[in-house]
Amino acid sequence: MNNAELENGSAGVVTKQFFTFAEPPNTFTLESGASLSPVTLAYETWGQLSKNRDNAILVAHAFSGDSHAAGFYPDDPADAKPGWWDSMIGPGKGLDTNKYFVICINILGGCMGSTGPSSINPETGQPYGLDFPMMTIGDIIETQKLLLEHLGISTLHGAIGGSVGGMQVLEWCVRYPDKIRSAIPVASTMRHSALAIAFNEVARQAIMVDPRWNRGNYYGSDGPDLGLAVARMIGHVTYLSDEAMRRKFGRRLQDKENFSYGFDVDFQVESYLRYQGTKFVERFDANSLLYITKASDYFDLVNRNGSGPSLMELTSAQTKFLVISYSSDWLYPTYQAKELVQSLKRASQDVSFCEIEADCGHDAFLIPDKRLGTLIGGFLDGVSRN
Repeated sequence: MNNAELENGSAGVVTKQFFTFAEPPNTFTLESGASLSPVTLAYETWGQLSKNRDNAILVAHAFSGDSHAAGFYPDDPADAKPGWWDSMIGPGKGLDTNKYFVICINILGGCMGSTGPSSINPETGQPYGLDFPMMTIGDIIETQKLLLEHLGISTLHGAIGGSVGGMQVLEWCVRYPDKIRSAIPVASTMRHSALAIAFNEVARQAIMVDPRWNRGNYYGSDGPDLGLAVARMIGHVTYLSDEAMRRKFGRRLQDKENFSYGFDVDFQVESYLRYQGTKFVERFDANSLLYITKASDYFDLVNRNGSGPSLMELTSAQTKFLVISYSSDWLYPTYQAKELVQSLKRASQDVSFCEIEADCGHDAFLIPDKRLGTLIGGFLDGVSRN
């Protein structure tokens, strides 16, 4: 990455790093009571940690994301695309790496370097599969906290994330309100609606009815590629909006002038969804999808079921909140963001809210948009480091 590219706001070259803890005889205990040993987290950082270690911002990724949020890997032509939030992270951007030390961690249960179902179970020497214990968003936050402590970071200037990443931000706030100066949940929710749970369940069933899933024991053989592809197709529909699909595809045919009068691809939208499903199979583990979607379904800031303090117990917190929603998001619609804002106000929290007009659906927060960068940058600049 040359100087000209850096001046244009690129986050530059980044290297994936790893942190391992709970090595035997130690263990990491999950909310379910199960334990893991050892645990590895993959993470990436941008910018420089200040001398006082008071400029750190945690970026929490969505369910199918990873630690590669910005920049490029060195000498890796196979991964020439920048990170998934490259439009937001870098010099002069919303998360300005001239000011902040930005860190993104691949979550527990993932498949991009962190311990998950595809990792080797030291007791058997084989991948965990379904022997991997069920986890929660709370478990994810506890592992992130250990990594931040390892880096010498006791307080975050900010935590930001979209979708399931926003859930992580909110879980941080209720568990460790004294460690979060500012919180920005984007296109997220306090808890899944029945609709969101239903879509997740259909996606999980698509995987589990694939004969090649083999109750999670498919490593080393042909896996449930068809089921995983269908699961992604289902999910992808929820990430878009009616207007986005109308504008992008309409009823246009795919490389033909007439119907096939069969079950081949006729419409462009069919071709697009099949492409998204195939591409997803190449990079994601089916079991990870099962675990992460279930963890997001369990997430509930109102009825905690013994898993920690609720949102209404934040009365003494000093965190500044910026809640962001998108007008065309029907997976986590604006009314859910407003419910979150109302709950925060009832808990006497300092909260701002913005609904961004966009017709792209839930995935709008991943699409480059100067409005989002300006909004977030201005908000973070107004947060004291004291």
